Amino acid sequence: MTRRFFQLGIVALWLTLPLVAFEYWLVWDELPSPMATHFNAAGVANGWMSRDVALGFGLGIMAFLVVVFTPILWLVSRRGVDKFAWAFLAFCYVIAGFVAAGNHQVIAHNLRGTPVRPEPLLIIVPAAIVVLTIAYLGMKRGHPLPSSEVLAEARHAGRGWALLFVPAIAGPLLVVARIPLLAVRISMALVALVLFGALAMAWSGFRYRFLKHGVEISTLGYRLRSIARQQIVSYAAETWNPLGGYGIRGIGDNRAFVWGNKVVHVHTTNGEVFLGHSDPQRILRNLDLVTGQHQADSIPGSETGTAELVSS
Repeated sequence: MTRRFFQLGIVALWLTLPLVAFEYWLVWDELPSPMATHFNAAGVANGWMSRDVALGFGLGIMAFLVVVFTPILWLVSRRGVDKFAWAFLAFCYVIAGFVAAGNHQVIAHNLRGTPVRPEPLLIIVPAAIVVLTIAYLGMKRGHPLPSSEVLAEARHAGRGWALLFVPAIAGPLLVVARIPLLAVRISMALVALVLFGALAMAWSGFRYRFLKHGVEISTLGYRLRSIARQQIVSYAAETWNPLGGYGIRGIGDNRAFVWGNKVVHVHTTNGEVFLGHSDPQRILRNLDLVTGQHQADSIPGSETGTAELVSS
């Protein structure tokens, strides 16, 4: 039943398209041509379009969003509807609502000269991104492992990636320093906060602690995932596909922690985990310590990087 309600929520997201079209249709003959359609941070018009182009542009953005969101939401629901799934659905509605509210303000301005107030919208989207990020990091972490002997430790950082965030952070901070509008400053400060968090995470890297009871993955002192020893089924060194992205990746029970193109793929009874590292063999040896097992080098296919587990 929970999944059914979630799927109904996905279908309802598509209603934003006819709602935007209907609002235009109600006042179509009253709209001027060209219409003021673009505004600066102070709400002053600085761009115009014909009515037809304005309608197509508004619907096009909305259609693009729901087309992107829908397959992701369906994939999330197939893997199980958890708190993060609902948080992501709410995020999709926030973004769709942002576009719908923007269209409404454009129509109102062109009909009655109503001032465009972008301030609330400028704050809502970055705030939603922060909330969604916190929700994502708090989900699928596994249960904390009992305190036990640390068998080995490793760290996997992406300092090259961290440097790429520096100019990205500079842009929002420059806006904060030069634009006097409070809403714009809050919005850009939130964006800078998210980017700075990503920079710090990439620079510090993922910390892997191999314990007698399992493996613990953390960053900046925050536990991201725990894998109990009894949950580990097999593990293998693999090449990471760049199309999979970098940083913390994954939906549902699957997670990847990677800043490079080499990973150890860990199959567990509770999903799959990818541990990025420049020296995957070191991670394999550390996992051997945890499991008390060894790689079967003689198993057919092991020369290609497959590492099944066998009893010692």
